[in-house]
Amino acid sequence: MNTHASKVKALVFDVFGTVVDWHGSVAREMRGLAKAKGLRLNSAKFAKAWRSGYRPAMDRVLRGEAPFEKIDVIHRAILEDVLNQFRITVLTEEEKAHLNRVWHRLKPWPDTVRGLKRLKSKRIIATLSNGNTSLLVNMAKFGGLPWDCVFSSDTFNLFKPDPGMYLGAANRLDLKPQEVMMVAAHKADLRAAAQQGLKTAFVKRPHEHGRNNTQDLASEPDFTVNAESFLDLADQLGC
Repeated sequence: MNTHASKVKALVFDVFGTVVDWHGSVAREMRGLAKAKGLRLNSAKFAKAWRSGYRPAMDRVLRGEAPFEKIDVIHRAILEDVLNQFRITVLTEEEKAHLNRVWHRLKPWPDTVRGLKRLKSKRIIATLSNGNTSLLVNMAKFGGLPWDCVFSSDTFNLFKPDPGMYLGAANRLDLKPQEVMMVAAHKADLRAAAQQGLKTAFVKRPHEHGRNNTQDLASEPDFTVNAESFLDLADQLGC
């Protein structure tokens, strides 16, 4: 077992990309919709275009340029832009609303549920996500994700990497920051958590953005744990 993680009592997880396959799930839904509607569409590009609006929208909130809104609201606004970009005009308002909720129906990675159950056997496991509570709860129901609790952006009315997200989760659990480990496939998220005193676990997700996408998957000595999967993380934490 990793000795640096021996005092960790809770694991908090980034969700999009770390726990679930957003790219594959959204692209799959778009392929089905395109077939049903007779659209010619690159579903992988559509998924990436939709996701690419996510971080800039949150950054505007973090800079104080826009009020806090739930991710469902932000996703819906981005969707309108992406539909215009791809010149898709045939969807009804009801169909757009259903499509926007694809983010509630994201499929877990193959190792996710088994890994989470093992980790849960000896640690508290919770989300710490920029998603909103209803989205995360519906996603957990859809994918069989066994969270002990759900911390979301609307728990704190903040977005990561605001320090209040990381410290807020520790505070809600009545734990010291060093007793909480942030688990993510995104190094910036982990570095922000580490700055607030949390332990860190980097889990590599080489296909987060689809196949043949180069991204930084190198292990980092600054992280408490570097893992190939949730099952590997469970092994390293003695679960």
